Amino acid sequence: MLLRALLPSACRAADRCAIPSNLARYSVALAAASRRRFKTSASSQNATSAAHQNHQFQESTPDKLNKVLFPGALGGSFYTESLHFIKDYPTIPTYRVLNTDGAVIVPDSDPNLSKDLCLKIYKDMLTLNAMDTILYEAQRQGRISFYMTNYGEEATHMGSAAALSLDDMVFGQYREAGVLLHRGFSLDEFMSQCYSNELDYGKGRQMPVHYGSRKLNFQTISSPLGTQIPQATGAAYAYKRDGKKACVIVYFGEGAASEGDFHSGINMAATLEAPVIFFCRNNGYAISTPAHEQYAGDGIASRGHGYGVATIRVDGNDVLAVYNATKEARRMCVEEGRPVLIEALTYRVGHHSTSDDSSAYRSKKEVTDWQKTDSPVTRFRKYIESKGWWSDAEEASWRQETRKQILKAFAEAERKKKPAVEELFTDVYGGEMPWNLKEQKEKLRAVMEKYPVEYDTSDFTAGLRS
Repeated sequence: MLLRALLPSACRAADRCAIPSNLARYSVALAAASRRRFKTSASSQNATSAAHQNHQFQESTPDKLNKVLFPGALGGSFYTESLHFIKDYPTIPTYRVLNTDGAVIVPDSDPNLSKDLCLKIYKDMLTLNAMDTILYEAQRQGRISFYMTNYGEEATHMGSAAALSLDDMVFGQYREAGVLLHRGFSLDEFMSQCYSNELDYGKGRQMPVHYGSRKLNFQTISSPLGTQIPQATGAAYAYKRDGKKACVIVYFGEGAASEGDFHSGINMAATLEAPVIFFCRNNGYAISTPAHEQYAGDGIASRGHGYGVATIRVDGNDVLAVYNATKEARRMCVEEGRPVLIEALTYRVGHHSTSDDSSAYRSKKEVTDWQKTDSPVTRFRKYIESKGWWSDAEEASWRQETRKQILKAFAEAERKKKPAVEELFTDVYGGEMPWNLKEQKEKLRAVMEKYPVEYDTSDFTAGLRS
C-alpha cells in the first residue's frame, strides 16, 4: 500500500492525472520510496549492534517501528508479527493530456508547443506513414528483402524525439524510424539503407530498417532483442563519468522486457544511477504473443518500482503525454542523475514485420476498430486543427508532395550500385587486416574467378581489391 499512499490524489483520479506538476511529484515520490536506503550514523550503528547482542528490541508501535537491519534490506523494511503474503498491488495509472478527440483534458497539462514544432511533429507522422506504405509494398514486390512498418505507434516516436536533444544518445530496437526522421535523417538515407546501396552507412552489411547515424547520435540497430538495453546503461554511465549534460534513451518493446538483458540493464542503471531513459513501447502483442500470455503483473511499469527506478506509464497514442513524460524524464536524468522508466501503452496496427501475419493471433476487426477509434495521427490532427494550424487543403497538399519526394528517393536509391565486395572484410579490425581474414578473402577471390557468371560484380561499385 506504500505506492498508493505516495500517489497524489490528482494522479488517482483519471480526469485529473494529466497535470505536469503531478507527473513530476508522482515520479519523484515513487523513486524516493523505491530507492530509499536505510542509513545510520556510526554511533547509531554501535547502539544497534549492542541492542542485537542484548536482545533488547522493544515491541513495535505506530510511531517507532523496529527497522530491519540486514544488509539486504535497503527499502526501510520493518518487522511485523503478522503472517501476510502481498497479493494485491495498486495499479499504476496511465498519464494522458489529450482525449481521443484531440482535446486537452486539463489546460495546465498542455505543453503549449510552438506552431512550427507541432506542424513538424504532424508532418513527420504523415511522412513516416507514406514511407511505410511504399517500402512495405516494395518488399512485397521483391525489391527489398525485409521491412517493418510503424503504423499506430507514431506518437511514441515523435513525442519522445521532440523532447530530446541531439546531444542525447539513442539506442533503438527496430521500430523507431520516426525518431530518426524527427532528428533529421533524410529520405535518401532511409532508402539507401533499405536498399543496401553504395551510400548505405552500414555498407550493405545489415538488414533493411537497421538504421544508424553517427551525426544524429543514433546507435546502429541490431536484430537480437534486448541487447541494446545494457549497452545503453553503459553509455549513460560513461556520460555520467564524463560530466556530460545529456542522457541516453533506449527503446524496446514489452516482449524484449522479458529478456534477461532488460533486467540486468535496468538493475545496473539503478545501482550506478546512470542517466538513461528506458522507453518501453507496449503495443500488446510483442512479435506475436498477446500481453496476457506475456506477463501476469501490472505491465512493464510495475517492474521499475522493484528495481528502484522512477517510473511512469503514459498513453502512447497521445503525443503530448509522451512529450511531457519524456521531457520530465530527461530533466531527472540530467539534473538528478538517475534512470527513469517510461511505459507507453500503444497499439501496433501493422504486422510485426513483412515476415508476420498478425491475423493469426488477432482479428482484422480488432485492428480496424483501433484505427477508427484511437489513431494517434488523427488525435493530434484534431488538436492542431482546433488551433487553426491545419486544414484539409494543407493535408492533401502535404500528402501529395511527400509521396513525390519519397518515390524520388526510392527510385534513386534503387538505381545505385551495391557497395564494393571488398567491404565484406573491412571495419572488422583496426589497422592491418589479420591473417585469417586475408585467407578468407583469397578463398572468396578464387571462387569468384572460377565462377564469374554466378559471381557477377557489375552491380557492385567494385569487386575484391588485391
